[in-house]
Amino acid sequence: MRITEVLDDFFVYLTVEKGDVKSTLNTYQDDMEQFVSFMHDVDVNRLSKQDISDFTLYLSTRGLKTSTIIRRITTVRSFYIFLNKNGFINISLIGIHLPKREKHLPTVLSYEEIESLLNCFDLSRPAEIRDKAMLETMYACGLRVSELLNLEMGNVNPEEGYLKVRGKGSRERIIPIGEFALEFLIKYVSEVRQKNVGYRSKYLFLNRAGSVISRQYFWRNIKKYAKRANIDVNVSPHTLRHSFATHLLENGANLKQVQEMLGHAKIETTQIYTHVSTKRILSVYDKFMDDK
Repeated sequence: MRITEVLDDFFVYLTVEKGDVKSTLNTYQDDMEQFVSFMHDVDVNRLSKQDISDFTLYLSTRGLKTSTIIRRITTVRSFYIFLNKNGFINISLIGIHLPKREKHLPTVLSYEEIESLLNCFDLSRPAEIRDKAMLETMYACGLRVSELLNLEMGNVNPEEGYLKVRGKGSRERIIPIGEFALEFLIKYVSEVRQKNVGYRSKYLFLNRAGSVISRQYFWRNIKKYAKRANIDVNVSPHTLRHSFATHLLENGANLKQVQEMLGHAKIETTQIYTHVSTKRILSVYDKFMDDK
């Protein structure tokens, strides 16, 4: 029995036992078409474990993304599991390894871009005083967007110069806030928030209606300001957090300190910023050499 003769039963198996939706099944069908073509639709009892390794190598020579290769091999492994369950083959899949996923380095702004972004506000407008205070605080403390939007008045200690933040897993951490960011935070509270209809709210940053600012609104705003500052890269709220971590490392902070300030449970999560930092330093060096 050839591979194509059991594919319909395989797709029924995926639908019934794994509950895969139609869009996912279409992807599986495409993956299996590639495998059938590679194997020349051989009889299923001629399949071997080595065929999966050979198919992996073949896909890698075609310049496909690692994520695509992983998905296609995962589909083929599911096919082998189906064949094993139904007595068509008896092949152990132990020892078959998927390619390692590519690590995508986060976007990081240069010091000049950060300066341009934080200096592009019209401080004659109350909303922009608030937005500047938000971005200054986010960059100065490396906050997640959820941490920033959920900051409460009681989380800020202006006398001691720190914020108290509750992050993922309800883990609480204390983060020092720089004088410049604190200055605009105080300016916002005294000049703008005090006049807001929701000034009695426990939350620090409020919209015009006195409610907590939404993620969507903040996301749109940061893109608006990035465009105003003539920043070409795609900027998101998390870009400021990435930039904060990278700039700390470039200025001599050790990895453990950065981990604590970011609130990462594992130091491995923080280590990606060492790669970003090195990449940025090398790009500066390359530019220097090109200019010589």
